[in-house]
Amino acid sequence: MSILFITSTRIGDAILSTGILAWLHEKYPEDGITIACGGPASKVFGEVPNLEALHIIRKQRHHGHWWQLWRAMAPRKWRVVVDLRRSAMPWLLLAGKRYSVPKDRTGRHRVELNASMFGEPSLEPKVWTAPEHREAAEKLLAGAQTPVALAVGANWAGKTWPADRFAALADRIRQMEAFGRGTEIVLVGGPDEREAGATLLQNQGAGPVIDAFGLDVLSTHELLKKCRLMVANDSAMMHLAAASGIPTVGLFGPTKDQHYRPWGDNGFVVRTPDSADTLMARLRSDPASVTHLMDGIAVDDVIAKIGELETAGLFKH
Repeated sequence: MSILFITSTRIGDAILSTGILAWLHEKYPEDGITIACGGPASKVFGEVPNLEALHIIRKQRHHGHWWQLWRAMAPRKWRVVVDLRRSAMPWLLLAGKRYSVPKDRTGRHRVELNASMFGEPSLEPKVWTAPEHREAAEKLLAGAQTPVALAVGANWAGKTWPADRFAALADRIRQMEAFGRGTEIVLVGGPDEREAGATLLQNQGAGPVIDAFGLDVLSTHELLKKCRLMVANDSAMMHLAAASGIPTVGLFGPTKDQHYRPWGDNGFVVRTPDSADTLMARLRSDPASVTHLMDGIAVDDVIAKIGELETAGLFKH
């Protein structure tokens, strides 16, 4: 039999849901898996074990995308249907077991909320890759000795720390004993985020910079595994780094770190003094403030957090 997994459109949410796939594969190792998700999220799932099909959900008028999904999935009986979008789909299909993610009423992290469907405390994200993704990462990082990743973009301007502070942060990281002047700054994100990294790309006299903008998601995951640290806005790249296991510092302002902090023992948070609710209230009263919601985080704040990780020995080879 087979499993149907209905998940997100956004890449970050898709990464957080991969622990469910790992759990399902362990429980039903012989079953094929069909994944229904948005186009961006599909980039995460290409190497999932026993993947039978990727069904891309493209939003249509009058909820036509759900009708299209039902028509594609209704002809067969499923062993398990898992739905992270809280649609009616699990109850409109023939299935042995049905799971739908509950609404959040407890303030839990999304990984914990997803896992609660199965009575588990959490299901750690897992991203599968192939040899060609490892080869692409190795080629891009050829010769790098101390790579540190920065994700300067996000899917919303309100979540984006100022680019000049990322540039200043890169300089300060190179002054730390754990890294050094030759530290390679690796810039990751979508091709549309290259402009946000322009200050760093143009300032290579301060030290080497590796442009990894536009690298596919799975190759980026392999690249991040080889980095010693990631500092990122609340973004898909932050979740991808956390899933790789490297020390990951997420920068938070108008979004809630209790829901979306980088997951795992090596995930850490620096947030603005103002809460997400306070910042969103400010935005509603003054929409022009969107580009200043992250200004409460100083470079010193981020360096202090990295210093804590250095003291804890997280950067030892």
